[in-house]
Amino acid sequence: MDRLTLEVLWNRLVSVVNEQAAALMRTSFTSIVREAGDLSAGVFDRRGRMIAQAVTGTPGHINSMATGMRHFLEAFPAESLNPGDVLITNDPWKTASQLNDITVATPVFHGGRLVALFANTCHALDIGGRGLSADSREIYEEGLFIPVMKLYDQGDPVKPLFEILKANVRAPDEVLGDLHSQVVGNEVGGRQLVASLEEFELDDIESLSDAIIDRSESSMRERIREVPDGTYRYELEIDGFDEPLTIKVAVVIDGDAVTVDYAGSSGPVDRGINVALNYTAAYTTYGIKCVIGPDIPNNEGSFRPVRVQAPEDSILNAQPPAAVGGRHLVGHFLPSAIFGALASALPDRVMAPGADGLWDTQIFGRRPESGAPFTYVWFSAGGTGALSTSDGLSATAFPSGIAGVPAEVIETLAPIVLEKRELRPDSGGPGTFRGGLGQAMKIRLLSDEPFAVSGLYERIACAAPGLLGGRPGATGAIESSAGLLRSKIRTTLPAGAVVTLELPGGGGYGPPWKRDPERVLSDVQNGYVSIESAARDYGVAIDPESLEILEEETRARRAEMEKTT
Repeated sequence: MDRLTLEVLWNRLVSVVNEQAAALMRTSFTSIVREAGDLSAGVFDRRGRMIAQAVTGTPGHINSMATGMRHFLEAFPAESLNPGDVLITNDPWKTASQLNDITVATPVFHGGRLVALFANTCHALDIGGRGLSADSREIYEEGLFIPVMKLYDQGDPVKPLFEILKANVRAPDEVLGDLHSQVVGNEVGGRQLVASLEEFELDDIESLSDAIIDRSESSMRERIREVPDGTYRYELEIDGFDEPLTIKVAVVIDGDAVTVDYAGSSGPVDRGINVALNYTAAYTTYGIKCVIGPDIPNNEGSFRPVRVQAPEDSILNAQPPAAVGGRHLVGHFLPSAIFGALASALPDRVMAPGADGLWDTQIFGRRPESGAPFTYVWFSAGGTGALSTSDGLSATAFPSGIAGVPAEVIETLAPIVLEKRELRPDSGGPGTFRGGLGQAMKIRLLSDEPFAVSGLYERIACAAPGLLGGRPGATGAIESSAGLLRSKIRTTLPAGAVVTLELPGGGGYGPPWKRDPERVLSDVQNGYVSIESAARDYGVAIDPESLEILEEETRARRAEMEKTT
């Protein structure tokens, strides 16, 4: 295949999976998918190899789905599939390591032959069980477990499965609605692909798949060879459940291959923060690509040079029936551990650890106007770590890439009022480049009845450390007007209670004393850093009266600019 044709077909393939993801998001019933973008979408060849992914999607979803397609084809070999079939599973050990994450795969036929499979993974609003908490001791407590099976059989819905789902979730309309959206997304991708095959007079995508995967693998191996051979190590401490956990990583560069070994990491726990190996592999391959080959397409080829291993007595390779509902509170920290390990070899390509673990909040209650039960979930982010060239991003999810849901959307979909939502000054770790700021939220439920809050939160005890001389970011905090909340478990609160969340900041990069004083002054003017922190952490003394004059001048300039605009 000549390079020009390959480029045209590659861009067409990417547009197809982007259409797949767009159709899924536009038809979704929940803000989890529609606004937050907690999904993935991709296309696979008939051998189950991922060729391309949509530009939206989380690494935990897309990379675990990429390695999980083989499980679908083991249960339903390619020759056994028929037009109209749709497959489904939420098996944590075969896909995204959490029961809330449902993967739907659809075979696509052209000229009577199976030519591809489209798949997507979405976070369901509810899957029964305890909800989004980590106080389960076994997978059986965490909700409905769907093995690899058919959702549609030659176009006919498998009605018993739909009935079981409807009877076992707290929000059946939203859950089943999103499931239909997942099916629609795959159908749109399939139609677009068949149209492309007809336009370019191709029988299938096997030769295109070979070319894309081989080139991606070759490029990834070439990048790995640029890194000096050796074993690079790092340790990262996180809150855990009852006591802190340690992630130990050794990144071994050997020629054109990488082995990432988590031997020595903490063992599994009897609560729901254990991680299945496929999710460990998903965020490990993502971390390696971020540093070594961020511009290389993410597919089967770019995964091949990276080997991931963790002992079975590790929290990163938990075995059934371990509880895994909050697995991201460990898995999201793996890229930061890899960055820390490779900082000595590639200091300009890594970032300091950040808040990392996405904060998930689920509220259970009754609607004031009808008394009907409801549940609502949204995600929030702290600050990212700083880079070698720029400050960390504030209130931004990394490595998950999940978007924050606007306050207006939350208040429209649920009887919830966000009384406060603002950045936390001084929460970014000091450094030559400052860590991103966390955010503070104050939440009130509009109900006269008690309600329950379940929060999967991290970095309340263990701050994000700085890198190469940078200092730690601020830890997070949670509380309610009715008493202290505890992270990772479900708590019932009385009517009228107000919940306050303070999300952690990211770590700084490089020594604080090297920071440009003008940047420190700008931080103080913008309210990111206090005058006290400027003097204490950066050695920059700022006169409050002079600062007030500068702020007035800045406000005047902004007002003039707005008037001109």
